[in-house]
Amino acid sequence: MVHKEPKRTRGRPKAYDPDQALESATRAFWTLGFSGTSVDVLSDATDMNRPSMYAAFGDKRALYLKTLARYTESAKLGIKQALDPERPLEAGLRSMFDQALKVYFSSTDGARGCYLIGTAATEAASDADIRATLHESLRGFEALFVARFEQAKKSGELPRSADAEALAMMTSAFLHSLAVRARAGDSRTKLRSLIELALKMLCG
Repeated sequence: MVHKEPKRTRGRPKAYDPDQALESATRAFWTLGFSGTSVDVLSDATDMNRPSMYAAFGDKRALYLKTLARYTESAKLGIKQALDPERPLEAGLRSMFDQALKVYFSSTDGARGCYLIGTAATEAASDADIRATLHESLRGFEALFVARFEQAKKSGELPRSADAEALAMMTSAFLHSLAVRARAGDSRTKLRSLIELALKMLCG
């Protein structure tokens, strides 16, 4: 439960770190969902009064979209690093899946799963902008997977006949499954066993 701070007095707004404020807002949305996160909760989480928060990020929806963009860019960077072509394909995929589990189990209050799948998928049904953001984020991840599988075909790690796009979609779908299963209560041990099975399918 988020406890509200005493009402702030008027005066010069305190300095803030935009990246830290977005991180704090992300944690709030991740825990309560977009609809369940009130402006008061966001104000407390970011340690910013409403006028300052609106001036910096816009309304609640605009702030949420900024957190999605930030999360997506961070995830893309992690995928690129894990799937470095200098690393064997199987080792890179295993590293990426392991990193995903660290994110999915990063909360002390229980497994949170994936921020995109856990929050944006719910809102996408009724909000075109959130739906577009979710779509573009997932396609961006898949593009990175396609590029790595294509490189693996060229290097001989995969046969030339391998369908890079199909493998990319399978990889994406498996990440989504890990996120949902983590949030549903599956243990890390069970999910790691599923990762090993997925690697055999993707790299075999």
